[in-house]
Amino acid sequence: MRHLERFAVRDTRRVKWFAAPIAAALILILAGCTSQELRGYMPGDPGVTNHSDAFTNFWVNSWIILLVVGGITWGLIIWASVLFRRRKGEKGLPAQLRYHMPIEILFTVVPVILVAGFFAFTVREEAPVVSNFAEEEQDVKIEVYGKQWAWDFNYLPTSNTEYDSGVYYEGIQAQEIREPSEGGERGAATGEVDEAALPKLVLPVGANVTLDIKSRDVIHSFWIVDFHYKIDNIPGHTNTMSFVPEREGTYMGKCAELCGEYHSMMLFQVEVVSQAEYNAYIAELRAAGNVGSHGDDYNRNQNLPGTDVPEFNHESE
Repeated sequence: MRHLERFAVRDTRRVKWFAAPIAAALILILAGCTSQELRGYMPGDPGVTNHSDAFTNFWVNSWIILLVVGGITWGLIIWASVLFRRRKGEKGLPAQLRYHMPIEILFTVVPVILVAGFFAFTVREEAPVVSNFAEEEQDVKIEVYGKQWAWDFNYLPTSNTEYDSGVYYEGIQAQEIREPSEGGERGAATGEVDEAALPKLVLPVGANVTLDIKSRDVIHSFWIVDFHYKIDNIPGHTNTMSFVPEREGTYMGKCAELCGEYHSMMLFQVEVVSQAEYNAYIAELRAAGNVGSHGDDYNRNQNLPGTDVPEFNHESE
């Protein structure tokens, strides 16, 4: 009995001596991680929208699960390769495990659980984004039109009159900055764009925002990088995206669907500002004559077979 107790104590000490360096190493590694590394290298800061942190957590937890499953899988592969390798002097085949029901069930059930789990959590995290706010809860509603190779934004009226609306913004393609040249020739490309000339989408912080995502020509994909979500612009179809911007700042956006020659120049900026600054920006657009909206009557595909010719929207004149 004493022998067993000594063995148990010795075994416990071995575990402690083995676990202590691993725990210390993990503490040092995690202490050296930046916030971006702890967030799985996801871009942007935490809390940009009411959904962005949930997407980040889903991303990080998915990697943890997959790394654990991958580690177990590789461990079993290496273990089986070493333990059941053919040794010198052995002949014939090793023990065959075909039609081994427990293993077959394991190899079927585990992937099904993983796929079903990822699907369920994806639906859970995505559903609030693609669902519209109730009409009485909408503070800001904007039509987002993708076009080769820029963006148009229509700020539509809602039931909340505290947020100004009824104007539009018509964007142009990103302008590449070039080096100065002489003789009227174009200078060499610098690889940078003029951010001041990029299409601009302005959103009020803390507001319930709904975006109607549309296309004027081909398939595009509306992506605000730091919001951790992108959604396709499909001709003849409207997708929706609802969220609450929670952090003021300027965020880069781009088209995430190859859409032609200048796809890489289809950039835009998102400015999340206070309600007062938002209303002032809408007033600027109204003062510039951008009253009404640039709707489907500006689409390139409006006269395709099977479609009706829309009536011209005189408000956009």
